[in-house]
Amino acid sequence: MFHFLNQLSWSVLIVACLTLGLAPFVPKPHLIEKLQMLFHGELKRPIDWFDMFMHGVPWVLLILKAALSLKKAS
Repeated sequence: MFHFLNQLSWSVLIVACLTLGLAPFVPKPHLIEKLQMLFHGELKRPIDWFDMFMHGVPWVLLILKAALSLKKAS
């Protein structure tokens, strides 16, 4: 897993977060909408869970890469 994260470039992850992670942008980012549904207990259909997973993966990878980079630096 760590080798895979090291292979991913920062620019690819950032572009993935800004495109797939936030699309569609109108009326609000899709990931934000799905997280609100989760917190309100409205995320029930399997397609909604899958959708949240697909839009959330780039953000999770970016956070993990940042955490590993900070750990290496210290």
